[in-house]
Amino acid sequence: MNDRKFGPKGRRGGGKPFKKPGKSAGRPAWRERDSDTDGPVILYGWHTVTMALANPERQIRKLTLTENAAKRLADENIETRVTPEIVRPQEIDRLLSPDAVHQGLLAEADPLPSPDIEDLEQDGIVLVLDQITDPHNVGAILRSAAAFAVKAIVTTARHSPEATGVLAKAASGALELVPIVTVQNLARALTTLNELGFQTVGLDSEGSADLSEVTLREPLALVLGAEGKGLRQLTRDTCSVVARLDMPGEIKSLNVSNAAVLSLYIGASRLGLMKP
Repeated sequence: MNDRKFGPKGRRGGGKPFKKPGKSAGRPAWRERDSDTDGPVILYGWHTVTMALANPERQIRKLTLTENAAKRLADENIETRVTPEIVRPQEIDRLLSPDAVHQGLLAEADPLPSPDIEDLEQDGIVLVLDQITDPHNVGAILRSAAAFAVKAIVTTARHSPEATGVLAKAASGALELVPIVTVQNLARALTTLNELGFQTVGLDSEGSADLSEVTLREPLALVLGAEGKGLRQLTRDTCSVVARLDMPGEIKSLNVSNAAVLSLYIGASRLGLMKP
């Protein structure tokens, strides 16, 4: 192993490891996905890696484990699918950022395929993300999406984090459960969803009504904007409804991942989708 560090590169469509930057070199937590995306997806952490190992659609290129992690996999009868390389924890530490909690598992894998928007199931809920760039937030949104059986997440090829590294860890295995549809133009994608019969509901503080008061129907697409900027104007204009989330307390806004889980709960409850 050479002394390189894996950062948040790749998507459900790809990524590359990169060399450790110098002290003065700052790297963003995301990069635009139309740049080089042919490298492996980097997955680390127990739930992230074991869910990938259990997913027949995920091609594992390389698996690096500590002795304790290898023993735990064997004890739980989890197939590694490839012959793992057994190393000391410090070896995995050297390959990841200092705050990465890898639990003794690191995998390099091929990205998962991105389905076409026209192929989405026309029932249930999909989430649409309008330039949400923080990988922690998108990972948390993915985890909530898996909990609410969201059919897919629609996001843009540019101005969105790639499904690897930090995002994959924050998603805690949800990358293997929720398809990610990558589009070039979000307004056109929303127009397609409208044409397919989706009710497209944008979430914005300036919405005309509280989401809990809006008549919702399936298939439902909930559209979330970036923190601070919110929905872009063209995105707002393309949604069939723009709603808000009213808060009773002094703080009237939520982190976007919290707004996602609240809107999913409201939507799933109103549509009768909360039954296990």
